[in-house]
Amino acid sequence: MNYTEIKTLGELKAAKYSSTPIKEELMRNLIANLKAGKQVFNTIHGFENSVIPEVERAILAGHNINFLGLRGQAKTKIARLLVNLLDEYIPVISGTDLMEDPLNPISKSSKDLIEKMGDDTPVSWIHRDERYFEKLATPDVTVADLIGDIDPIKAATLKLSLADEQVLHFGMIPRANRSIFVINELPDLQPRIQVALFNILQEGDIQIRGFKLRLPLDIQFVFTANPEDYTNRGSIVTPLKDRIGSQILTHYPDDIEVAQKITAQEAFITEEQKGSVVVPQIARLLIEQISFEARNNEFIDAKSGVSARMSISALENLISAAERRLLINGSEKTTVRLLDFLGIVPAITGKVELVYEGEQEGAAGVAENLIGSAVKSLIANYYPPMHNIKSGDAENPYNELVNWFGQGHSVDMLAEASDSEYQRALKDIKPLTKLHTQFVKNAEEGSEYFMMEMLLWALAEHSKLNKERLVSGFNFTDLFSSYLRGNEED
Repeated sequence: MNYTEIKTLGELKAAKYSSTPIKEELMRNLIANLKAGKQVFNTIHGFENSVIPEVERAILAGHNINFLGLRGQAKTKIARLLVNLLDEYIPVISGTDLMEDPLNPISKSSKDLIEKMGDDTPVSWIHRDERYFEKLATPDVTVADLIGDIDPIKAATLKLSLADEQVLHFGMIPRANRSIFVINELPDLQPRIQVALFNILQEGDIQIRGFKLRLPLDIQFVFTANPEDYTNRGSIVTPLKDRIGSQILTHYPDDIEVAQKITAQEAFITEEQKGSVVVPQIARLLIEQISFEARNNEFIDAKSGVSARMSISALENLISAAERRLLINGSEKTTVRLLDFLGIVPAITGKVELVYEGEQEGAAGVAENLIGSAVKSLIANYYPPMHNIKSGDAENPYNELVNWFGQGHSVDMLAEASDSEYQRALKDIKPLTKLHTQFVKNAEEGSEYFMMEMLLWALAEHSKLNKERLVSGFNFTDLFSSYLRGNEED
């Protein structure tokens, strides 16, 4: 039967519709999904064996939930997906402020309406998307914002005493009755405001300015918090923590492949960019490796975390850098280059918190160091190790390439060079193309020039070549000759 065609309380009763508290509703629908093998959290990657099972256990236990984790760990995203476990539509008394159940009204005004109109009481239907409320906790949030307060204007308009329940103006939480209510960054909420939540969480009722008022609210609470907030900005008061049924710890992706899947899913890339800018797989891996390097970098505050949003923004910037070059050169298609990674520096500097030594180094300098470290880490998967080789070693596979630069050759890699100029510059380095052909088998089509450029960067990172920053790119030369030139300038 299509319940949404029901328009009155009498019709609802005749249809034998039965209401379900929201926690039981979530539980019932989750059980149905688990039995059917349907995934509710299929857009959340990397949590399949950790966070998601804990969320499902919390729902089956009927708990309010607190997600505890560093920034960019999909805490709010998981909370928003809980909406999919709600019934598609539920009935409410038409015109009510509190989305009240026609079969179980809780406010005086709704009870009076039903007493007056009986089975003719109008009923409307609310879609599950309208049953999600979210509030960012900030120090200026008040009890009136969340719970409610006396409205003197309402009292004057209705000519009622301030002791009358009808003069109350309900806050966000009562208005989220029969819904999911999320409070983000809970520690930022002042302790006295957190205390105001005690009764709602434990007894399900509210207290407003001494009113003897019991509203058995039906709410699924979800909180998010960052562990760093406990020392920096505030804390969750102990009695409130005690009233939250399940505290679930989130985490960053454990491997690059999962991180790459998250970035690809979340990054905003236009259809025009997809058609005109080719992003080799190795470039996508390098994006993720930069984030992994950042989470272990001595210049970055590990307690603050490195959000997954850094990789997402970096991929968007990387594609934009390649697209800009394409537009400047009047081309129709281009492939991402390693030099384009200079374009992701703004995406990095805005996403990391530096320690004192990092501040001394400078945010841009730290960002470029992260790119270099990621290149060093990733190159070992494709070419022979570089960290333990010596220039005079006969077994050194890079001797011929290093000697080529030692003979006075140099290469300028320029950001705005056309694709043909870029490819020619790399192909002219014969020992470089020879090394790539020798060690990289079955390379992804279109990635060969990126990988050859990455090999030059890696040799420079391992102090086998000199890499000097130009106005728009880099110059690669022999390490020893650049050292002599530096001494001559001194």
